[in-house]
Amino acid sequence: MIFYMASAFLIAIGLYALMAKKNLIKMILGITFLDSGVNLLLISLGYINGGTAPILLNGVKPGEVVDPLPQALVLTNIVIGVSVTALALSVVIRVYKHYKTLNSDKVRDMKW
Repeated sequence: MIFYMASAFLIAIGLYALMAKKNLIKMILGITFLDSGVNLLLISLGYINGGTAPILLNGVKPGEVVDPLPQALVLTNIVIGVSVTALALSVVIRVYKHYKTLNSDKVRDMKW
């Protein structure tokens, strides 16, 4: 239960940062918090208390084995999230070099 509350808290922080903040780096941090909350939610959904690794040996019942699919999805999502964050930060660096500000409203107004 604590993992669901923690993931909801991380998702809420991420959504708040995306909607309320105007600084581009803070918005990217919001995306990162949102991504971490989703990862924690997926891992907590696949968790079984007292479950074993998904290696079938003699005497292991299928109900006692943890599902490996959420773990694989989270590992894939971590790799994609890191690459998206790196790309977004590189775009922010280019925006700052061109417009000399990180405020999204000012950048939007300077564009026109």
